[in-house]
Amino acid sequence: MEPDLKHRLSSPPLLLAPGVYDAFTALLAEQAGFEALYLSGASIAYTRLGRSDVGLTTYSEVAETLARIAERVRLPLIVDADTGFGNALNVIRTVKGFERAGASMIQIEDQTFPKRCGHLDGKGVVAVGEMAGKLRAALDARTSASTLILARTDAVAIEGLEAAMDRAEAYLACGVDALFIEALRTPEQMDAACRRFADRIPLLVNMVEGGKTPVQDVAQLQARGFRIAIFPGGTARAVAHTLAGYYGSLREHGSTLPWKDRMLDFDGLNAILGTPELIETGKRYE
Repeated sequence: MEPDLKHRLSSPPLLLAPGVYDAFTALLAEQAGFEALYLSGASIAYTRLGRSDVGLTTYSEVAETLARIAERVRLPLIVDADTGFGNALNVIRTVKGFERAGASMIQIEDQTFPKRCGHLDGKGVVAVGEMAGKLRAALDARTSASTLILARTDAVAIEGLEAAMDRAEAYLACGVDALFIEALRTPEQMDAACRRFADRIPLLVNMVEGGKTPVQDVAQLQARGFRIAIFPGGTARAVAHTLAGYYGSLREHGSTLPWKDRMLDFDGLNAILGTPELIETGKRYE
């Protein structure tokens, strides 16, 4: 059976979900032993478009990426659906499409459009009633109760912590399965959010290297009361750092030999991909 994310969140320990942006990164994360993955909208913008996370990524680009990942790995997938890509009608389409493509949890945020990365300045948020309507539409659109809806508020940066928590309270009343108060500024704000919600619903926390929220490890986050921790863009940042060094070395030396001890060889990569097993499977039909 496929892992059940709802059942997993009903008990400790904290669920650590690394960010992925394609089937290859998802495969590597699965092989590393993670229990769930986070499909980062920002990382899709970075890697598919070569652009910043400022609302340029579309429903179809995320849905296609999600389907390819779900075809390759068996882990539960938490999927960043941004604002739902429009109004409540768009949210219905998004939830139905993402559920069909393999999402286990679908995240919808209350930003205005075009949205931007939760750790960039200059965001805006829609009215609480509009967001509540979109969340009710999301809950009605899913075909299975095991497909979870995660409500995110970006209001800390615009309206302050108390207003953001009041928004989260309204979203909780809609019947969502988890909450995400984005860009908490300090350990004290993190504790305040956990005191108000952690005993009632799973809380997700976002760890962004160089972002607004202090980066902490799983033990610290679990002690505060969070139930899910994502490191969504760390994968893209690690890959960018590695590739900058690799391309720089190749350009300087005209060969990959100086980089050899920092890369897989031909057979090593094929072992990760399962090429020998794939070839054997093909032979069964010859």
